[in-house]
Amino acid sequence: MSVEDVVAAIAPADPVAGEAARLRHERLTKPPGSLGRLEDLSLQVAAIQRDECPAIRGKAVVVAAGDHGVVAQGVTGYPQEVTAQMVVNFLSGGAAISVMARRAGVKLLVVDAGVATALPEHPELRVVGLGRGTADMTLGAAMSRERAAACVLAGVELAREVAGAGADAIGTGDMGIGNTTASSAITAAVTGRPPHETTGRGTGRSDEELAAKAAVVERALAVNSPDAGDGLDILAKVGGFEIGVLAGVVLGGAIERRVVVLDGFISGAAALIAHKLCPTVIDYLVASHLSAEAGHRLALSHLGLRPLLDLGMRLGEGTGAVLAMGLVEAAAACLSEMATFDEAGISGAESAD
Repeated sequence: MSVEDVVAAIAPADPVAGEAARLRHERLTKPPGSLGRLEDLSLQVAAIQRDECPAIRGKAVVVAAGDHGVVAQGVTGYPQEVTAQMVVNFLSGGAAISVMARRAGVKLLVVDAGVATALPEHPELRVVGLGRGTADMTLGAAMSRERAAACVLAGVELAREVAGAGADAIGTGDMGIGNTTASSAITAAVTGRPPHETTGRGTGRSDEELAAKAAVVERALAVNSPDAGDGLDILAKVGGFEIGVLAGVVLGGAIERRVVVLDGFISGAAALIAHKLCPTVIDYLVASHLSAEAGHRLALSHLGLRPLLDLGMRLGEGTGAVLAMGLVEAAAACLSEMATFDEAGISGAESAD
């Protein structure tokens, strides 16, 4: 299957089911609109599942890890080895995403999408074998176009796998020292906003270091001149292996008619790539939270998405996505499981003459 085949397989969500769900909401034992944004969320889930009584029966989060050659430019205070060390931490259950997923009943799928440091074999680690980190994007393309396509297709298959295993909601998560720099470049390339607006502090840069990081992003864009109309070109020139895999997860989730719950800035950059490849994926996307990273607000605004939560988080890993899945689940359950006025024998609001 090619990327073009994937795009051709994605159908819009069903507005008829969404309208049927809206009419059902009017009959439920509550004042109209009293559940606020949960009602809108439930209508989206109904349209995605083509069912006025949707349900979230299973949940999974795909956490893709990859390294970035641009760390050679001093854009982060952490050594590249931390990417691999955190992957091991995910697998041993000691990371924030591990704890949150475990508590929320969310299946955690950890993916080596291109970690530079060799990882020990582990039965729960999925290795997609895309390379030992990307090239330094300030010197040329981060990866070839062929490898960018391979990233996306790997992510599609991962999403289809977890969907086939019963996940009705699929979250996106990331790990990769240097990946906020790549995400800043992607966001600038797609939105047209200048790097000093799309670039944030990442792992904790000072004002001087932040300015230098933005200059690195600007240099990468100048060297590579990514085509703003071509998602694969942007991914290849200034992206990352894990970002490409997550873009594929978005596309694969849409093929399988699953709710795709985005995490923070890196997931937002991946969604920008997926949306550039196939605008229809917007029907399937839920923004879990607003990251404290500067570019995330711009990415979500470009996509027309409003985050469910704003907790000042900027960890990544899929933590925001897992937190928001509970809201998605509750929204669908209220729509499907609440009694109507007739069923409960409760008098509804009287209409005015």
